[in-house]
Amino acid sequence: MRIAFHAPLKPPDHPVPSGDRAMARALLGLLRDAGHEPVGTGRFRTYDRSGDPERQARIARLGRELADRLARRIAGGRIPRPDLWLTYHLYHKAPDHLGPRLAERFELPYLVVEGSASPKQARGPWAVGFAASLAALHRADLVLAMTERDRAGLLEAGIAADAVRLFPPFLDAAPFRAAAAERARHRAFWGDRLGLDPDTPRILAVAMMRADVKRRSYELLAAALARLSHVPWVLLVAGDGPARPAIEPLLRVACGQRVRSLGELPPEALPGLYAACDLHLWPAVGEAYGMALLEAQAAGVPVVAGAEGGVGAVVKHGETGMLVRPGDPEALAGATAELLAAPELRLRLGRAAAERVRSEHDRPVARARLKAALEVARERHAARRREVV
Repeated sequence: MRIAFHAPLKPPDHPVPSGDRAMARALLGLLRDAGHEPVGTGRFRTYDRSGDPERQARIARLGRELADRLARRIAGGRIPRPDLWLTYHLYHKAPDHLGPRLAERFELPYLVVEGSASPKQARGPWAVGFAASLAALHRADLVLAMTERDRAGLLEAGIAADAVRLFPPFLDAAPFRAAAAERARHRAFWGDRLGLDPDTPRILAVAMMRADVKRRSYELLAAALARLSHVPWVLLVAGDGPARPAIEPLLRVACGQRVRSLGELPPEALPGLYAACDLHLWPAVGEAYGMALLEAQAAGVPVVAGAEGGVGAVVKHGETGMLVRPGDPEALAGATAELLAAPELRLRLGRAAAERVRSEHDRPVARARLKAALEVARERHAARRREVV
């Protein structure tokens, strides 16, 4: 099929890396692997960070104008007519103003991947965006939720249960498995590069440095590690962003000479970095689920994280890592200390983590799920059209 692909939160070619961009690109890869032809719909973003109703209304007007312009180009043959419309990640801060309008105009099946709804936003500063996102979700032939938390929110918002399916976060685990198979080599490489004692446990954090919930996570990370001055460890941090000048000093205050800031690394360097470390520590404030947590586990590295949002969808407490009370640096420090003192436990959790990623979150599994979802969306769309007739 020719599939129109729209990502209203962040387009796949956005210059700033993030988990959302990574997932959008991974979805495009799945579609191509399955023999489909994904077609871009432009770089129109509907994201409103601040909760400005006037901005949301203006974005909605622009969306309607752009949708009508695209419709004219499709009708005139200047753009090939798609067979299905797929929108990735819509919610109250980033609604879809294109998909519902064009799906209706050209009678297309409409699939939403990573849709979510929070009914409490109906009367808040994002009320305009919430109303638009809810209308799109009701119009969709099928909505894929990446966590049980999102699924529950969709049902609470009135989306029909048979129109919602779970679609767990995924990644291509092969590079991470390959890195894990050469763990000793990667450990030696990073040890030599950073001047690390080979016997000192290595804690890793991989995250962007933004002045939002990411900064709050870094603050909790620093507060947790400040409580572990009595045990040996070194912290490796991979990430960059506008808040880096503020974040790095607070890490140095908490960790002293035991922190190594690596900045932003190319994607191909990350599997080896994960494999070179002993555990991944992240407070996960405001995380939808956390792609870095999934990547660490794919490399056989156990995770310590705050039990925020949908993190429990990718980290199984006591099985692939340890989850603690959200926003609690004492709990983060305690779980980290437990793993630092127990190499056999780290090994057991890491092996279980890699196996769970392989069976539940790897690309082939996701490809089969997406193939089935596309068929369901088409079938539900056909049934909807028969009801109208």
